[in-house]
Amino acid sequence: MKYFFTVLFAIFSSLGFAQTDLRVYDIINSVSADRIGKDVETLANFGTRHTLSDTISQTRGIGAARRWIKSEFDKISSNCNDCFEVFYQKDLVKKGDNARIVHDVWVVNVVAIQRGTKYPNRFIIMSGDIDSRVSDPADFTSDSPGANDNASGMAGTIEAARVLSKYQFESSIIYVGLSGEEQGLYGGKGLAAHAKEKGWDIVGILNNDMIGNITGVDGVVSNRDFRIFSEPVPPTETEQQRNARRFYGGEVDGISRQLARYVYQTTKTYMPEMNPMMIYRLDRFGRGGHHRPFNDAGFAGIRIMEAHENYTQQHQDIRVEDGIAYGDVLEHVNFDYAKKLTAVNAINLASIAWAPPAPETVEIGGIVEPNAKLRWNKVDGAVGYKIYWRDTTSPTWDHYRYVGDVTEHTLEGIVIDNYFFGVAAVGKDGHESPVVFPNKVFR
Repeated sequence: MKYFFTVLFAIFSSLGFAQTDLRVYDIINSVSADRIGKDVETLANFGTRHTLSDTISQTRGIGAARRWIKSEFDKISSNCNDCFEVFYQKDLVKKGDNARIVHDVWVVNVVAIQRGTKYPNRFIIMSGDIDSRVSDPADFTSDSPGANDNASGMAGTIEAARVLSKYQFESSIIYVGLSGEEQGLYGGKGLAAHAKEKGWDIVGILNNDMIGNITGVDGVVSNRDFRIFSEPVPPTETEQQRNARRFYGGEVDGISRQLARYVYQTTKTYMPEMNPMMIYRLDRFGRGGHHRPFNDAGFAGIRIMEAHENYTQQHQDIRVEDGIAYGDVLEHVNFDYAKKLTAVNAINLASIAWAPPAPETVEIGGIVEPNAKLRWNKVDGAVGYKIYWRDTTSPTWDHYRYVGDVTEHTLEGIVIDNYFFGVAAVGKDGHESPVVFPNKVFR
C-alpha cells in the first residue's frame, strides 16, 4: 500500500509540473497585429533611422524615432502606475572607429525596465533595432524606411511591453531599442558593457531582427516557420572548460543553446501551430546581430527571426530594377506574422520571469555504473526540480523526471555514457528555469 501511494504521488507530482499556465494563453491573445502595424508604419515614416542621421528634426531621422519610442515606453509606464524605468543609455563612437562611422555619433539605446518583485536585479531582455540602412551603409540621408529590418522587431518589442505591463513578475524584464546595429553592433556593445558595470544578472537576451516577412526570395511562403539562432558554447569559456568537453561532452550545450531550447519548448507547448527552427549557428552565414555583443560579454543570447528572408527587401536603395521592386517598405511586412513572433517572445519573457533562477551548480556522476547521478544547489523560490536527458544526437530535451524538492537524484538504469543531462528549477506555478548542463563531475 505504501508503495502504491508513493507511485501515485510521483505520478500526480509529475503531471502537476507538466501543466500549462492559463495566463500564458491570455498573453498570446492580447498581442495585437493592428497595434504592431501602426507602430511599424510610424517608424517607417521617419524616412530614415540611420544611426548617423538627423537627431534634431521632430519628423525625420533617428533622433525623432528614438524620442517616439521613449514616449511609447513612457505611455505604457503611466498606464501601469509607473511600473517601468525608462531611460536612454548612450555611448560616443568616434569617426573612423570603422569605415561605417563617417562622423562622431552618439549611439543611443532606449531602455524600459519592468522590475521584478523578488529578483529585481535578475533580467530577461527583449530587443529590437532602431536603426535602418540602404545599400551604402555610410549613406545616412537617403530614404531608408526599414519597415521589416527592423521596425518589425522594434514594434514587437513595444507591443510585448504593452501586453506584459499588465502582469507582475518575480524577475525583471527589459524591453530595449538598440541603435548602431548596422554600423557595427554598437548599441548591443554599449548595453552589454552597461550591464556588466551595473552588475546585472542577465538570464539572456531575445534579439528580434526581422520578424515580419513571410515570402522568401526562394519562393517559399510561410507564416508559421521562424528561426532561433544560437551559438553552441560561450566565447568566454576557459581553456579548462574546453578541455573538459573532450571527455564529458557539451559541445552544443552552452547557455545560449539552452536558451534556444527553452524558447523552442515553450513555443511548442503554448503555440503548437508554430514551427520553431533551431539553427546551430550564431547568426546567418557570415553575418551578425545584436545578441552577439552579449554573447561576447558572457551572457546568453539568441536571435529570433523570420525563416524565409527576401534579400531584395533588406539593405537596398528603393528602386525598380529589371522588374524587381527593391527596398524595405511597409507593404512587405506581414503584421499577423509579426504578431505571432511577438507572442513567442512575450510568453518566453513571462515564463522565465515567473520562474525561479536556475541552479548555479549541477554535478553529475555515475562513471562505470548502471545509473546516472545528479546533484545541484538548492534554489530560492523553487518548489522542485526536473532532471532532463536526451540522446547525444538530439537537438532537444526529450525526456524528463520531476524529482520534487530535493538536491540530488539517481536515474536508475540510465547509463551516463549514452545521454546528455541537465537540471531545471521549477516554481510554484510550474514555470521552469532554463536547463543547466552539468558543470562539475563527482565520483
